[in-house]
Amino acid sequence: MSLAFERILKPATGRPAPPVGDGADQKLNIAVVFTSVESTLAALKEAGNLANSLSAKITLVVPQVVPYPLPLETPPVLVEFNENRFRVLASESPVETSVQIYLCRNRFETLASALTPGSIVVLGGRKRWWPTKDELLARQLRRAGHEVVFKETE
Repeated sequence: MSLAFERILKPATGRPAPPVGDGADQKLNIAVVFTSVESTLAALKEAGNLANSLSAKITLVVPQVVPYPLPLETPPVLVEFNENRFRVLASESPVETSVQIYLCRNRFETLASALTPGSIVVLGGRKRWWPTKDELLARQLRRAGHEVVFKETE
């Protein structure tokens, strides 16, 4: 298992650049969206099962919301703390996993611009009789054209 860590400190704007090359060595990418530690661990396990069967890699996408009173470059939680936290979280994955941290104001808008169209997205959350914010995010991502797997946790 190899672990890469990518630190993105600017807000996501526009669409990601298309891959360079002929694409023969490109692996399928499964995006796991961070919701909470417990839910994300369950989502990473589910994504690991998918990645093993599809020979894919995993990208842990962390949209860290920064409140409006603060400048976007200075989140309320230290970036170094989150880097270590997500590095440990990604090391729980059985397949190649990279981490992308986005400092943002709106979680969905950041994900919409950071994910390639038609991405496979796995996210975890608690199942309730009313829609939770994680279920609403999954619904928004489906409407945006992504293939979403919602892993329910206790």
